[in-house]
Amino acid sequence: MKNKSSRSTILLPVFVPAAAIMLLLVIGTAINPESAGELFSTVLNFTTETFGWFYMLAVAIFLMFILVLAFSSYGSIKLGPDHAQAEYNFLEWFAMLFSAGYGIALLFYGVAEPVIHFASPPLSTPQTIEAAKEAMQIAYFHWGFHIWAIYGVVGLSLAYFSFRHGLPLSMRSTLYPLIGDKIYGPIGHTVDVFAIVGTMFGIATSLGISVSQINAGLNYLLPNTIPVSITVQVIIIALVTLAALASVLAGMDKGVKRLSILNMMLATGLMLFVFIVGPTIFILNAFMENTGSYLGNIVERTFSLQAYQSSDWIGSWTLFIFAWTIAWAPFVGLFIAKISRGRTIREFVLGVMLVPTFFTFFWFAVFGDTALHMIMVDGYDALITEVQNNQAIALFKLLENLPFTQIVSSLTVLLIITFFVTSSDSGSLVIDSLAAGGRSDTPWWQRTFWVVTEGAVAAALLVAGGLTALQTAAIISALPFAVIILISIFGMWRALRIEGHRNQSLGNDNHLPPHLLKLEAWRERIDYMTEQPTRDKVLSYIRGTILSSMNEVAEKFADTGWLPDVNYDEINNRAVLELRSGDNVEFWYEVRLSEHDIPDYYTEDMANKLPQEHHYRAEVYLRRGGQTYDLYGYESVSIINDIIDQFEKYLHFVNVSPDILPWRMQEHDEDITLEQGSVFDK
Repeated sequence: MKNKSSRSTILLPVFVPAAAIMLLLVIGTAINPESAGELFSTVLNFTTETFGWFYMLAVAIFLMFILVLAFSSYGSIKLGPDHAQAEYNFLEWFAMLFSAGYGIALLFYGVAEPVIHFASPPLSTPQTIEAAKEAMQIAYFHWGFHIWAIYGVVGLSLAYFSFRHGLPLSMRSTLYPLIGDKIYGPIGHTVDVFAIVGTMFGIATSLGISVSQINAGLNYLLPNTIPVSITVQVIIIALVTLAALASVLAGMDKGVKRLSILNMMLATGLMLFVFIVGPTIFILNAFMENTGSYLGNIVERTFSLQAYQSSDWIGSWTLFIFAWTIAWAPFVGLFIAKISRGRTIREFVLGVMLVPTFFTFFWFAVFGDTALHMIMVDGYDALITEVQNNQAIALFKLLENLPFTQIVSSLTVLLIITFFVTSSDSGSLVIDSLAAGGRSDTPWWQRTFWVVTEGAVAAALLVAGGLTALQTAAIISALPFAVIILISIFGMWRALRIEGHRNQSLGNDNHLPPHLLKLEAWRERIDYMTEQPTRDKVLSYIRGTILSSMNEVAEKFADTGWLPDVNYDEINNRAVLELRSGDNVEFWYEVRLSEHDIPDYYTEDMANKLPQEHHYRAEVYLRRGGQTYDLYGYESVSIINDIIDQFEKYLHFVNVSPDILPWRMQEHDEDITLEQGSVFDK
């Protein structure tokens, strides 16, 4: 029998085309890197000139959609069953999404971009106060809300359809409201191939930028030992790829999470160091002013394409950064979706949009404004020339003018390497999952293949044309994926409208058993509210009263043409009633034994008198998750009426939903647990 840890989970219609594209790219650039570089440059110019408007419009739609969603009534919907809890605490969650998001970009552009825009601004007079303000506004715009809106809308769609509706954690699932089960055919395969290619090129771009900065840092620290060259950068890619492989094989919690937290500690430490030893008051003043200017001009910049200027600035900067982010969005989106199960849509959006964005603003204020202060106040004009000649050296030239240069620069190189490793390992896990149809239990050799492939693609693009080749790969791969994201937005909105109908139609009230609501039953009512039944009592109640009530209901439904099924799950201690029509589960009602801590309002003396250490309930679960109310103590007729009430609300939901989707979710083997039912079970 094959070992489960090495059994292939490859989805061939996705894996083969994606791997073939990567292989052809590596071979083609290796055979003729000069011709490949010329081709990349030509395609880059054509794409930015022809489709620049589309990129900007798409990003604007992403931002508006995710903000509207967060502050709408849909914001309270959980990314998972109604009873789901967040898997990671806030610090771990933020560290992982930030490290995967764009930690590499901040290290590379934190100093370089403000300095370059200050020296050559698109609108202002170079090297003036106006140019300094414009430079910081541009940096904030490039790395602010728009970037995280792209990541957020992809991650939100993936998490919603996977954790709330039991679909595979794959880009194809976002199209389910539009094409139904066709996502498991050629259309779905094509979407995932585009996602893999975009992710691969996006990661390759990041790795190429990162390795050039590592090379520059090592050259700065060891000028007579390590030169700046493509050969050295390819060697660095190979070495760091091995480190990434070790992290990938360690898994999400042991490898990726620990590295992400290390990244955040080092990055925050570096930022605080520069903040303290740099022009602190100037940084704080500039941070406030820059943030205000950004918020005041966000609408105009969102739609600005510099149509009346004959310049390639917009393509080299704004379009490249946005397209790079779109290309990388399947990776970051799927990654943050994986770590966001159990959060509400509002928590997800606010966490993903606000915290990283304002951290980024402060980062640019610390590094960018410190660099501008050195130039404008301290007279360090040489920094402009050095950054224009080599952007990768910008951060190290800044640190050169601060205390403890060698120590801090060495730690900075280590930080860049850990960001490199984190991006590579988390990206490999995502690509591997996409190539396996959304599965995460893939064998080690599949993960190894994608880690090595990432390194090979990054090296090939560097050899073929350096930054131009990397930019081209990112921008081209982003074009089809931007269309896919727009379609997925429409699908999610349609699904949420249906969920809204469901919430309106299937609302529950937590209430007492009806026989205790009589005026003369107030003593029994107090006893009921203060009773703490034992585990055995609740189990006996579920196996007896609950199960017999379900059987009575089932008999009656069988007479009306429905196909009822009542069973008791000994492993999970739950009684389940299913009502079917054909092969689909139409209605699902479950009563489950649940264990809780003793309520906080119990004093120590009261708790010591209880017969057990926990509180047990007979809780109701529907297909969409736990309903948080307890049936223990209900008489049989009340249980039957509750089942009928829920069924009636379900029928009302179907009847009042004029745009109910003309398809149903099927049960896909073990991929959908009993907790992951969908509102789309029509």
